[in-house]
Amino acid sequence: MSDSTTVTNNAAASQFEVRTDTGVASLKYVQRGDVLDLVHTHVPPADEGKGIGAALARAALEHARREGERVIATCPFVRAYLNRHKEFADLVVTP
Repeated sequence: MSDSTTVTNNAAASQFEVRTDTGVASLKYVQRGDVLDLVHTHVPPADEGKGIGAALARAALEHARREGERVIATCPFVRAYLNRHKEFADLVVTP
């Protein structure tokens, strides 16, 4: 992942996105009041291993923190990210 990786929140599509040369990487979510359920991460195969999934997870978690929201990590990738990044543990709720 380069320092210029830009993650945007496409609220209309309920997903955080990174546009790449090979497509769109995304982290889909469901907003449930003040809880953000992070449900599925997709990174185009040609872009796997470049840190894009991690950038999506971090952006979603930072967004939740800024907005005063809690997080449900339905997505296995996000759960694994949270296991490595304990600084976001306070955001997590269990469904």
